[in-house]
Amino acid sequence: MKIRPLATLFAALASLLLGVAISTGTPADGRAQTAGTTPATPEPVAACNEQPPQDFLVRGNFVTKARFGDDENRARRAVHARAIRYRTEMYGFFEGFGDRAWNTHTPSENAVGARVFGLRVRLNSRIIPAVRCAEEAVIQNCSATPYTPSRLSGLRTRNTYHNGEVSNHVFGIALDIDPNLNTCCHCVAEWAEHPLCAREGTVFDRMAMPECWVRQFQRFGFYWLGDDALEDTMHFEFLGDPEHILVSDGPPAAPATAPTE
Repeated sequence: MKIRPLATLFAALASLLLGVAISTGTPADGRAQTAGTTPATPEPVAACNEQPPQDFLVRGNFVTKARFGDDENRARRAVHARAIRYRTEMYGFFEGFGDRAWNTHTPSENAVGARVFGLRVRLNSRIIPAVRCAEEAVIQNCSATPYTPSRLSGLRTRNTYHNGEVSNHVFGIALDIDPNLNTCCHCVAEWAEHPLCAREGTVFDRMAMPECWVRQFQRFGFYWLGDDALEDTMHFEFLGDPEHILVSDGPPAAPATAPTE
């Protein structure tokens, strides 16, 4: 397993300051547009690759349901097993999932403290450059919808998922932003009773964080669980390729496919 040295992170930050340009994708930045206008293109972030989440790591592609039937559920369980092995190999062995032979280190051993948006949080060291890419993109592109988070949640040592799933928080690759303000309306009964969850409209109407923030994280390999059936709007998880976060690592490979709902 390769753990990115601090020198690489410092090099990435230096590149940010030097303004090394990279090619950009086309996600919207979340700002309101008037009829007939062209959506604003997000500003490039120096030194950072843009990449989508890897499909086989996305929860919606491996969660099983009775209505899918035996064959599809069998395929989904295989995708889930692959996702657990990949996360173990890349980020550490979490007791009860996978095999210690795949990685002798735990996610806790691979975690570091960082300050993100001015707040302290503990995350897997491998995804810190991706978090920095998203943070810089938010700063560059979201001034029209200002937002100041007051609480972050990262690495956890206890799994909060059920039915054989394991949360990306235990691998240190998930980041919750203001979990008291950004809802998870289909997580537990308590959330379903929250006033924000009673609002009509889109999922963005049931959260405090601006859509622009979501769009910037999505550029750099983060999957937003607001797009999941749970509608967990606080939650971002890095499902990109941790070995190709920066331009200096080379371009990420085309994402692998998986069954979809």
